[in-house]
Amino acid sequence: MVRPVATVTVVPNLPPSLERLRELAYNLRWSWDHEMIAIFRRLDRNLWEQTSHNPVLMLGLISQDQLAAAAKDEAFLANLDRVCEAHDRYMENTTGTWYAKNFPDAPRDQPYIAYFSMEFGLTEALRNYSGGLGILSGDHLKSASDLGVPLVGIGLLYQEGYFSQYLNNDGFQQEAYPINDYANLPVTLMRGEDGDPLLVQVPLPGRYLYAQIWQVQVGRVPLLLLDTNIPQNTLPEDRDLTDRLYGGDRRQRIRQEVLMGIGGIQALRLLGYKPTVFHMNEGHSAFMGLERIRLLMSENPQLTFTQAWEICRAGNIFTTHTPVPAGLERFGFDLMDEHFAQMWPELDLDRDQFLDLGRENMGGYELFSMAVLALNLSSAANGVAELHGKVSRHLWQWMYPNLPVDEIPIGHVTNGIHAETWTSREMGQLYDRYFGPAWREDPTNPNVWHDIEKIPDAELWRTHERRRERLVTAAREHLRRSLISRGAPQSEIESAEEVLNPEILTIGFARRFATYKRATLIFSDKERLYKLLNNPDRPVQLLFAGKAHPHDIPGKELIREIVSIARTSEFRNRIVFLVNYDMAVARLLVQGVDVWLNNPRRPEEASGTSGMKAIYNGGLNASTLDGWWAEAYDPSVGWEIGNGEEYPPDQYPLQNKIEADALYTMLERDVVPLFYERSRDNLPREWIRKVKNSVGKLAPFFNTNRMVQEYTSQYYLPAYTRYDHLATPDMSRGIRFAEWRQRIDKAWNKVAITNVETSSNSLKIGGEQEVHAWIDLGDLTPEDVTVQLYYGTLTTHGDITNGETVDMTPLGSKGTVYEFAGKIGYRSTGQHGVSVRVLPCHEDLPTPFQRGLIRWA
Repeated sequence: MVRPVATVTVVPNLPPSLERLRELAYNLRWSWDHEMIAIFRRLDRNLWEQTSHNPVLMLGLISQDQLAAAAKDEAFLANLDRVCEAHDRYMENTTGTWYAKNFPDAPRDQPYIAYFSMEFGLTEALRNYSGGLGILSGDHLKSASDLGVPLVGIGLLYQEGYFSQYLNNDGFQQEAYPINDYANLPVTLMRGEDGDPLLVQVPLPGRYLYAQIWQVQVGRVPLLLLDTNIPQNTLPEDRDLTDRLYGGDRRQRIRQEVLMGIGGIQALRLLGYKPTVFHMNEGHSAFMGLERIRLLMSENPQLTFTQAWEICRAGNIFTTHTPVPAGLERFGFDLMDEHFAQMWPELDLDRDQFLDLGRENMGGYELFSMAVLALNLSSAANGVAELHGKVSRHLWQWMYPNLPVDEIPIGHVTNGIHAETWTSREMGQLYDRYFGPAWREDPTNPNVWHDIEKIPDAELWRTHERRRERLVTAAREHLRRSLISRGAPQSEIESAEEVLNPEILTIGFARRFATYKRATLIFSDKERLYKLLNNPDRPVQLLFAGKAHPHDIPGKELIREIVSIARTSEFRNRIVFLVNYDMAVARLLVQGVDVWLNNPRRPEEASGTSGMKAIYNGGLNASTLDGWWAEAYDPSVGWEIGNGEEYPPDQYPLQNKIEADALYTMLERDVVPLFYERSRDNLPREWIRKVKNSVGKLAPFFNTNRMVQEYTSQYYLPAYTRYDHLATPDMSRGIRFAEWRQRIDKAWNKVAITNVETSSNSLKIGGEQEVHAWIDLGDLTPEDVTVQLYYGTLTTHGDITNGETVDMTPLGSKGTVYEFAGKIGYRSTGQHGVSVRVLPCHEDLPTPFQRGLIRWA
């Protein structure tokens, strides 16, 4: 290995008239603007494909003769001018965005929201994502840009990214790790005034870890990514820390998360950002909450940990994406001791107090949970679908003993997709003709999508058919290249040109190959599947794609099973597995399939977003009632597999058998006949009716513009207000609130409900029941608490279900015992129950439901 004596950076040599191509290439707005993409494709279509749609690399490889010709091409230059003018209007529009119009008094001069995520899927050219979490994060940034929400993203930049998938001759997944060449990627190294790279430094045992900061411009939104592969890190393990996403052992994982959380806060400060709202997209970044507290205490020595914690957590938001305990990130206390022994004295905590912030009992032993830490350091938390919110409340009920599960303070914001990114150019042009620009500017407007009825059936169907044809052509080429790479026989390679049929019903299944997603459910009865796929009058074809985690052997076995079946003579022309699933493959699939199949085991899918992408491209969904589909489904927009049943683990084989049968029956009786039922003009009119219903009803909701709007109005702005109240101008309000909290915590054990009396045990509908309660508040006053009647119907076990509340009014007191009264009106017959409870009350509490602070009669 030869070390250079000097390095030189070579940049594209663009003619003056083409210089703005460089600016466009470094702003990822091109990844969702088809006109910008068309400019680069027009320069050299083949090179655009060869560079994985990377305009920075393309400009570095294209010949000077091609550039010179483009600089003299008046039509090209006119097109470039139009694209640049549209880009300038977009970037300079500070008053006409959704955020500016709806919140004119809210801050927007610089980003006040910091969005932390372990991965960001923005374009296949920047391999900084593994799957759904990253794609969601990327779409979140794009919609924040479109809406004008003042947000900055923070993550890590991976030298090898997530792996590139290939198959051996047996069909077993193998992993390769191509190196990301930052010099030819749309990333910019951030430098100080002296020209040197800006560096963050994070304490590790016995040394500091250093990282440089790269910026990715996502429309109006900056994304900061940390990279440790620099000479200042003398240990190979430190330089290699940001090599791979989700790679390495537990020590490497905790250090990646230390870097993102603690280093991310430093990066924001180095670049002059001063956010007050911090959004943790999953628990990986929760250490940033500790760093915020440490810095606030360091800069304000008068603050205690409790005071700094209350002030900081007012601005923290946590989104969980995990529906099962096994999926949560946890670390042993030995790793916590190794990496944080120097921090807890700075927080004025002892070891046990520090570990309590993330302590989770695993049944016989304890671990430090990043999700528990995130919940403890946040003022608001949410799941990512309506069902997932419910699942999360059950998952975390242990943290809120004695609180009804439906009141656990974890809400939900259902995920969405960035419509412009995932809608095909052809379908987008069709929408432009009939909707105008409104579907791009405000995809949340139901009136826009109701205009789907204006599109003639024939035009909508032909547009979708063209995308199916393109999918089949691309799938054949993908298969051919995969067969060549794994050394398949020449006859098998040649047969790749004949697989699939561009005119028949096409079903797609693509996602991470985790076992709960049950990719092979449709192969449960191969004889029945053979008849379904090879029906001479109504044939069907299946396309699969997806990666298994490198350590997930059962997931890899699922891939091998599919590939093995696809190679048999019975299924060779009807089943194809597309290797190396990425954003480019995902676009081909969601833009070309007729049906998007999804059959996870309920309720183990937090949300899922792949099927949402099919909506905007005229595809229909067929899924178990899990994730987003549990709230999206109705019979007019797609199909359900099963009826939303949930099974215990010992009945999973039975569940698979029942739901596989339901899947076959659905396809045989509903899906296939509907697709092939044609009118005299050979159009599947009833199928198209279902497509229009799907677009009209689902498109306004399942997009990230709606999602980011909800985060902004329900989470970001309330968090900003909470933090501002506690911290401005001198944190005195925050100090007083923290002192109140400490007083409440200390006095709560003395709170007791000593007596409850009701006016009647038998009432008619419309009658009122009066309840009096005597409560010993000890050292507290009625201003410190809310006393409520909690009432509802009774279960067969005598428990109140679907509880409602009525606040009670204080009437008087004898010493520390206060009398409260309230009335309940009943609207239905049957057995009802009523109880009394006491909760803390303060105007600065984000929610009255605080851990350990509830007292019941």
